[in-house]
Amino acid sequence: MTPTDSQIEESPGPLPEIILAHLDKSHITVHTYPEIHPVDGIATFRVDIDVSTCGVISPLKALNFLIHQFDSDIVTVDYRVRGFTRDVEGKKHFIDHEINSIQNYLSEDTRDAYQMTDVNVYQENLFHTKMLLKNFELDNYLFGDATSNLSSEQRAQVTERVKHEMLEIFSARNMPS
Repeated sequence: MTPTDSQIEESPGPLPEIILAHLDKSHITVHTYPEIHPVDGIATFRVDIDVSTCGVISPLKALNFLIHQFDSDIVTVDYRVRGFTRDVEGKKHFIDHEINSIQNYLSEDTRDAYQMTDVNVYQENLFHTKMLLKNFELDNYLFGDATSNLSSEQRAQVTERVKHEMLEIFSARNMPS
């Protein structure tokens, strides 16, 4: 059974192994920002992705795929409905779908994995969601078998440093250690 456009738009986007797309009236832009802390040696890698689409394809459909592919610790999503469309009688529609939160477009496993905060300006069709990974494995942050060489005290210290770094990035401000 082939889903209709309305069924596709209402459900969270797919998580396929391979994705193939033809961007007819749309574009995706990726900006990368690698950075390392000069004292603590903690490296971060920020990726800003701009997804712009026209027509019946919503950029919100790509969110689950992008979040899962990047396996991100912190995600900040800004969604702005720009411009308008006209119906057959010429009436302008400045937003052609219901939305009260970007979170509504995220799959359940994504919503379960992240602490999320919304900051929306509904009258301007601006939607903003910040996401912070709830749990992480320290082994995913150190190279090789570095965690096996840490004492439990060192492991706890490194875990706290990584959590602190993540919280500062999520909060967009420096915080006391």
